[in-house]
This record gives sequence, structure tokens and C-alpha cells, in this order.
Amino acid sequence: MKLRNQIIALACLLAFAALGVLYVRMWVVQKPRQIILFVSDALATRPLAAARLYAGGAGYRLDLESFPHTALLRNPSEEFSIPDTASAATAISTGKRTRHRSVATTGTGRALDTILERASKTGRAIGLITNSTLTAPSAAAFYAHTTRPNETEGLALQLFERDWVKVALGGGATDFQPEGAGGRRKDGRDLVGEWQAKGVQVVRSKAELEGTGGGESGRVVGLFSPGPLAFSNQMESGSQQPSLADMTRRAISLLRGQRGGYVLVVDAALFTTACEANQAERALREVLALDEAVAVARKEAGDKALILAVGRHGTGGLTLSGYPLRDQKRSDFLGLSPEGYPYLSWATGPNGPQPGVATVRNEPAAVGLPSALSSAEDMLGVGRGPGAERLNGFQENTVVFSILKEAL
Repeated sequence: MKLRNQIIALACLLAFAALGVLYVRMWVVQKPRQIILFVSDALATRPLAAARLYAGGAGYRLDLESFPHTALLRNPSEEFSIPDTASAATAISTGKRTRHRSVATTGTGRALDTILERASKTGRAIGLITNSTLTAPSAAAFYAHTTRPNETEGLALQLFERDWVKVALGGGATDFQPEGAGGRRKDGRDLVGEWQAKGVQVVRSKAELEGTGGGESGRVVGLFSPGPLAFSNQMESGSQQPSLADMTRRAISLLRGQRGGYVLVVDAALFTTACEANQAERALREVLALDEAVAVARKEAGDKALILAVGRHGTGGLTLSGYPLRDQKRSDFLGLSPEGYPYLSWATGPNGPQPGVATVRNEPAAVGLPSALSSAEDMLGVGRGPGAERLNGFQENTVVFSILKEAL
């Protein structure tokens, strides 16, 4: 009788253990320790297709194309069908639609919690990278709150006050330094010096970034240019500025040892700048720079990381038209086709028609404007890792915030 009871007890114990394992596997969500979000206006079908052909012809494949989960993301703002950068970035960073020029705020100025603020409260280490300025709306929407995005000195102060940002890398050094000392701050504060006094390591070059270990505080701020960083096709071998891929790799290295995991946002904003100026080759090179950074993140973070890459809004309407041969690439697209028409064209921008000039431009714009306008376009969202399967079909761009929040 005693043996029988022991056998029954053992059987019950084994059954309980099996059910426990099944429960964990089926219902308990495994949170990824490494979460990386890439954001760029380059993530739309036409720029990606043009960049693929430019890079290597019809048989070439971008690293982004290896991501298994894909969605088309609708992106209106609260007021308009086509968003500006501030409202589009805010929808991604907060999961809420807002008005133009509102950075992580409602139209009335009420602050909206960003995904990085939420992540910091869960014990995650936070990283932010941009190849524009750290105070541009595209980056600021993840840490700051304002309805005046042009007041970049105030945004710089908000970043300075965010002690939970462990790694911040980009341009815009003048917003952090006072007038008379190479900066533009009218309040006289030297935020760089104040950071250094707090034990934050401030680096100014690629070599310094590679050599840093985080300083006394374990925090690193990289200010590699007075304004935005150089375009990819401007950087030469031995450049003192790190590339987007360099910053991504180094940020992952600095963040990966954190006990609670990390969230890293990578803002690839120079594509937009090139599009606004109707500079097609620079724009396509920025798509490839983004793709290189994504490949680095995938390699460095591993298969268990959640990696998303999403678009904000279309800019300029860059289009590659005609019938290029399958193996055409690079400079073959920068001039006219054998039939005499330009392969690359724009919808709006400074390359518009010139009065009294009949010559066909290599990259003409249909409507001449000082700067290209945002364009109506569903943006791409691609992802891999735990939670990325929610990217599927046509969705609102606010789903990105939801995916990231559930992964925390």
C-alpha cells in the first residue's frame, strides 16, 4: 500500500512538472534582453527597390530583405493625412497620434510617455543613436517633450537631464555648448563640461568612441559634429566621424552587459536630408548605410534579440523609372537612359523646372520647391525576434510602440 501511494505521488509530481514546462513554453512570454529599433524615412518600397538596384542590380539583396515579418504602416497625424517628422516619430515612440511639430506631446503640450521612458523604468539600459543631431525631432521624440522642436537648446537640456540614457551618439554639439565656446547656448551653460563633471564620458571622434569603456558613470555621450554627421558618400577612409554601423556596433557593445537588458533606438535621418535636397545618389547611399547598420545589429545582438526597422514618412517622391538592364548599378543610374530620359526623378524639390531652361536635369523634380515635401506613402515595418510576428499586413504605425511595450 505504501509503495502504491509513493508511485501515485511520483506520477502526480511528474504530471505537475510536465504541465509546468508546457505552461512556460506555451503561455509565459519570454522577454528579449536585447531590443533594437531602427527608424528611417528610407523604409518604403521605392527607396529600397532603387537602392537594391543601385547597389548591385536586380539580383542583389539587402540585409533588410532577410527579415521574416513585414507590414505596411499607415501614418497619418492627428490633423493631416501626411505627417511631419515630429508627429510621425511621436506615433512610433509613444503609440499616440499628435499634431505637427509636437514632439512626444499632445497638441496642447501634455507630455506622452515614450517607449524609452517606459523601458528605463523596467530596469533596461537605454541607447539612442542618430546620424543627424541628437536634438532633431526624429531623435528627440524618444526622450523629450515639446511643441517647439526648433528650440533645440531646450531639447539638449532635456537630454542632459535624462540620466537614464546610458549611450547617446550623434551630432549637434553646438546645442550643448555656450556661445563663445563653439556653441549656441544663450543660457551660458556648458552641458558637455557638466556631463564630464558627473563622470559621463564625452567622446568626439570614432577613435575615442572605440576606446571608451563608459567612464565613471558607465555613460557615454558622443558628439561627433557641430551639426548633422557627414553623408555616407562624404566619409573617407580614416574619417574621424563614425558611420551609422560603427555607432550601432559600439552601442551594442556598451549596452549588452546590462543585467536588465537594453533598448537601443537608431535614427537614420540623413536619408531625409538628402531627399529634401533632391540628391538621389546620397539618398541611395544612406539607404545602404542603414542596411549595413541593420546587418551589424543582427550579427552583434544575435537571433534572440527583437529587431524592428520601421519608416516614418515618405519624402520627395524619389522614383527610379524605365527599363534598366538587370546588371545595371551604381553610376549607370545617375545620368540619362539610352532613350534620353532620367532614370531617377522626384515629385517635389529644388530640382524642379527652371524658367527659360530647356535642358533636362539628371534628377528632375516635377514641382520646384526650396525643399522637397513629405509624400503620401505607406511605410514599411520589418522585424525579427520575439514579438516581431505582430508585423503583418496593413497596420497603423502605432503598432510599433505596442510591440516594443509588450517586449519590455
